[in-house]
Amino acid sequence: MNEQAIKSVEKKVKLLDEVRVSMRTNHYSPKTEESYLKWIKEFIIYSGKIHPQELGAKEIQNYVSHLAVDKFVSASTQNQALQAILFLYKNIIKRDVGWINDIKHVKRVKHLPVVFSRAEAAAIIKCVDGTTKLIVSLLYGTGMRLNECLNIRIKDIDFGMNQIVVRDGKGEKDRITVLPQKLFVPLEQHIQKVKNLHRLDLGNGHGRTILPYALSKKYPNAAQETGWQFVFPSKNFVFDEKTKMKYRYHIHESVIQKEVKKAIRKSGIDKPGSPHTFRHSFATHLLDSGYDIRTVQELLGHSSVRTTMIYTHVLKTVLGVRSPLDSIL
Repeated sequence: MNEQAIKSVEKKVKLLDEVRVSMRTNHYSPKTEESYLKWIKEFIIYSGKIHPQELGAKEIQNYVSHLAVDKFVSASTQNQALQAILFLYKNIIKRDVGWINDIKHVKRVKHLPVVFSRAEAAAIIKCVDGTTKLIVSLLYGTGMRLNECLNIRIKDIDFGMNQIVVRDGKGEKDRITVLPQKLFVPLEQHIQKVKNLHRLDLGNGHGRTILPYALSKKYPNAAQETGWQFVFPSKNFVFDEKTKMKYRYHIHESVIQKEVKKAIRKSGIDKPGSPHTFRHSFATHLLDSGYDIRTVQELLGHSSVRTTMIYTHVLKTVLGVRSPLDSIL
C-alpha cells in the first residue's frame, strides 16, 4: 500500500472515530450510532473511497437514490441513511450541503402494526418459562420496548407505587409505566435472586455493572451498589480492555427475540410477531378497555398523540363492525 493510500485509510478511520465521539457526546443510542456509522462507511465506499470532504450534494443525491433504485430499501431505511450522511456533514465536516434535490424517494407504505389478541398473548406467555416468561410478561403488561425492559435497574422498580421508571427511552426521555400486580411476587423473587448473585460477585472481587454517561466518574462506587444492578443480568461478564475490569451487563436482546419466535411457533400462531408486538398489543388492549388515548400515549412515551392514533385504526378495523353475512346465516 503506497503512502497516499495509507493516509487515505487513516483519514477515514479518524473521521469515523470523530462521528462516534460526536454521537456519544450528544447521547445518541448505541443502535443509532451503529446504523449511522454503517451508512457513512457505505457512502464512502459507494463514492469510490473518496473522503466526504471532497464530495457534496450531488454525490449524496446519487447514493441515496441508489438505495431506492438498486437496493430497494424501505422509505424509513432510505431516510435513516440520508440523516446519517447529513449528520456527518453538519457535525464533523462542518459544511452545509444545502437542500438535496431530485432524490428518488421510496414511497412510504403505511402498515398497521401486528397485534396479538388477549388469548394469543396468553398462549405465547404460557410457552416460555423462567426469566424469559417474566420479561415477556413485562413487555405485554407495561408496553415497554425490549431494550427498555432489559435496561431496567433494581432501583427503577417501585412496588409501593405500582410503577416502573423507564430511563432513557426513545428520544432520551424518562417516563413512568404501570407495574402489573400479577408480577409482584415473581418479580420480587427474581430480584432477590439477582441480589444474591450480586453479593456473590462482590465476594469474588467483582460486582460492578456498566453505568450510563459519565456516572462512573462522578460516583465511583455506584457501579457496585445493588440499586444500579440490572434486573435481568447476563450470565457472563463483559471484560473492558480500557479499565481491565469485568462488568455484568444485561441479557442480550437476541436471546429473548429467539425465545419469543419459538414460543409463537409452539403456540400455533401464524402471525409474524416479535417481542415488540407485545407493545402494540398492550396499547390496543388498553384502548379497547376504555382508557383514553392521552393516557396510553404517556405510558408508551410517544412525543405526539398522532403516533398513538395508529392503534385506534387497528381497533376500527375489527371492533364494532358486524359483517352483513352474520345477519343472514
